[in-house]
Amino acid sequence: MQTKIKKVLIIRFSSIGDIAWTSPVVRCVKLQIPDVELHYCTKIQYKSMLVANPFIDKLHYLEDNIGDLIDELKKEKFDFILDLHRNIRTAMIKFSLGVKSKAYDKLRIKRFLFTNFQIDFMPNCHVVDRYFDAAIPLSIKNDGKGLDYFIPEKDEVEIEWLPETHQSGYVAYVIGATGWTKILPFKKMIELCDKINKPIVLIGGKEDSNTGDKIEKFFNSPSENPDMELGLKKLQKKTIIFNACGKFNLSQSASLIKQSNLVFGHDTGLTHIAAAFNKIVFSIWGGTVPNNFYSYGTKFFLLENTKLNCRPCSKSGRSKCPKGHFKCMNDLVFDFKIP
Repeated sequence: MQTKIKKVLIIRFSSIGDIAWTSPVVRCVKLQIPDVELHYCTKIQYKSMLVANPFIDKLHYLEDNIGDLIDELKKEKFDFILDLHRNIRTAMIKFSLGVKSKAYDKLRIKRFLFTNFQIDFMPNCHVVDRYFDAAIPLSIKNDGKGLDYFIPEKDEVEIEWLPETHQSGYVAYVIGATGWTKILPFKKMIELCDKINKPIVLIGGKEDSNTGDKIEKFFNSPSENPDMELGLKKLQKKTIIFNACGKFNLSQSASLIKQSNLVFGHDTGLTHIAAAFNKIVFSIWGGTVPNNFYSYGTKFFLLENTKLNCRPCSKSGRSKCPKGHFKCMNDLVFDFKIP
């Protein structure tokens, strides 16, 4: 153990899932380096993800001006910078502070070959473990305890806030994602919800609220629903929908996931956060693939179409299918069984 390291800065600006994946490193740095003062730097919009983390001594936020942030960080006199983002702005910070640092390997060339030509040289190594590789100079080791997510007390959702139909248990379904090719088409969402056959809470941001309303209406108001042109057999079983999209903030949405029985979700941050609560996760994959980004440290099942040679078509989602058929989602078969 390096005893000279007393003040460490971890940088990860975005996004939700990536910040959640840094949590094991945060915990291990704090617990394994004696008397360390641990600081964390992220974008201001992700403050709620970290403000309640007991392993972080001080938070720093990137807002509008990188120069202001650098001036703030210079005053701290860090011994070491652990760069878990690795971009131009983190390079500027490291150069300006002039202290020892290490950045994680983004595997840019290998990911480019994989997403553009489906040539797979990617290692069988989760991004969390690559973060730990970057922390080797700190002599810390992965404690194997998985992800953390600490919900501020004010954001804990009371079960009584949900409809009575969901207060005895529900499945959480994270319906959004960044990138159209990460999201099931509406017809497939309906098919999935019908297959789940239990009370479901739909989770997402304001941008997902309209889709959530349509799903809720489909299942909860059959007499008003003209959607049989979808070609579905609506079975009128136990699927009851509560659309929480846009009604709760990020940590409140995490609280809904924490209280759920299990979680379905696309390749997006809140789906990955479910692992911090040891939830069984059914993760849905379209244009992206789960090779380094599957649910970490929890039991999970992958819902993906593995019969295509055009996946992955991107590392973080596209605005449309480059082949025009979107078979990765349209031909997805829901053959799972809920434990």
